[in-house]
Amino acid sequence: MNQNLSRRLAPAAVLLGMLALLCGCGTNPVTGETELQFISTTQEIRMGEQAYFPTRQVQGGDYVVHPDVTAYVRSVNQRLTAVAHRDLPFEIVVLNSSVPNAWAMPGGKMAINRGLLVKLQSEAELAAVLGHEIVHSAARHSAQAQERGMLLQGGLLAAQVAAAGSDYRDLIAGGSLLGAQLVSTKYGRDAELEADLYGMQYMFEAGYNPAAAIDLQQTFVSLSEGRQSNWLDGLFASHPPSQARVERNRETASRLGGSELEYGRQRYRSAMAPLLKDQAAYDAHDAALKAAAKKQYQEADRLADKAIRLQPREAKFHGLKGDLALVTDKYQSATRHYDKAIARYPEYFAFHLQKGLALRELGRVEPAVASLRRSNELLPNPIAQKLLGDFALLEGNRSAALSYYQSAAGSQSPYGEEARVALAQLQLEDKPGQYLKSALARDAQGRIVIVVRNESPLTVTNIEVGAAYFDPNGRQLSEAKRYRVRGTLPAGKQASVVTRLQEGRGLRAAVLSARIAE
Repeated sequence: MNQNLSRRLAPAAVLLGMLALLCGCGTNPVTGETELQFISTTQEIRMGEQAYFPTRQVQGGDYVVHPDVTAYVRSVNQRLTAVAHRDLPFEIVVLNSSVPNAWAMPGGKMAINRGLLVKLQSEAELAAVLGHEIVHSAARHSAQAQERGMLLQGGLLAAQVAAAGSDYRDLIAGGSLLGAQLVSTKYGRDAELEADLYGMQYMFEAGYNPAAAIDLQQTFVSLSEGRQSNWLDGLFASHPPSQARVERNRETASRLGGSELEYGRQRYRSAMAPLLKDQAAYDAHDAALKAAAKKQYQEADRLADKAIRLQPREAKFHGLKGDLALVTDKYQSATRHYDKAIARYPEYFAFHLQKGLALRELGRVEPAVASLRRSNELLPNPIAQKLLGDFALLEGNRSAALSYYQSAAGSQSPYGEEARVALAQLQLEDKPGQYLKSALARDAQGRIVIVVRNESPLTVTNIEVGAAYFDPNGRQLSEAKRYRVRGTLPAGKQASVVTRLQEGRGLRAAVLSARIAE
């Protein structure tokens, strides 16, 4: 082999070798195939547990109006998990969302949306959906996607993290971010075909007619060809249907047999009767949301009232009434509606968050803080964190304010941007080097200059920089020479200061002080 080529390939060979030593190869518990694995079963379970509740919060919360619906779905799921290849702590909830969707996380955490349940025609079709999702967990499809991403992003780092037994707290920014990443995974063609194949086997072994999976996929293909956006926004985003999958399912059903096995159409209709009866109420709610998005608030309020008349026990309808009151500056009315929503579903972050916003507008600081804290406990979110930071600062609690702002600053939302500004206002003058980065360079005349870049969101003035020589052990060898940057330095801009320094070993520069411009 060419020696240059050997040298270029050597680092890759070392990396692959270390990955093999640290991670090793494993056997896929469903397919029996050998594969590289460095996320253990324990880590899979932790990942799902960490992300499960926050993900349910951001996707509408759990459906609680008719608990028997969830109990029925769980009973079907238990029949299927009993024949699965892995003994995971499988768990499923029904989410209160009209978007037709279902998903599975590593470790067996699963969800199916109310909006999908009302579209299915039989218990066997439900079993086809659930069996498919069970395979995604059992066959490590989500874990594999994470492993591929870690290899692409981190290589050796990923292997080191796995070897250290990390529970991923250092790799992600909160359970909700991880959950969004996990449930939005777009599975490859092979993973989808595997989930279809083994999901149908689970159906057969659990006593369901596997031909229902053919009917289900045919329905999905028809809907996708018609480009019904509410479907495309849900299940199809991560589970794209195709005629090829229909034909594969047909072949699998023919091989499995089981034409005499049950569909459970009547049983399914009976179990879903409460959902179907309430569908008009949810249609009114969804229409109200569309009207509100167009700022047709009176029409939205009328539709929200209709939804409540049809199903007064649904917390989401009362929460919408609160939102409409809040956006039209009827803050006292908003708090009453949020109280009704919280009484019906106290474990949903949005009701507490919106109530906190209304109470803040009313000047009721203590109850506003209590509501915002409860919201942040249920789902850490930048809105509550930014506002709690503001309240802490008003009380003179600088350390608490910094903590809240730092939490919110990681968000790319408007509140995250506000938190970054607030954080810089608190810290910049005390820690200028954290926001103003300095470097040494040469100008066109060959002179050494100090370049200062403002990485804060604020305009800064009175910037003083220093430069000195250091030995290899970091000991300062000379007194620092001080220079001042003229004028102001806007956010994202840089300026240069010409020095009389001579190039030498260990020459370093740093920002010593600065002020926020008025």
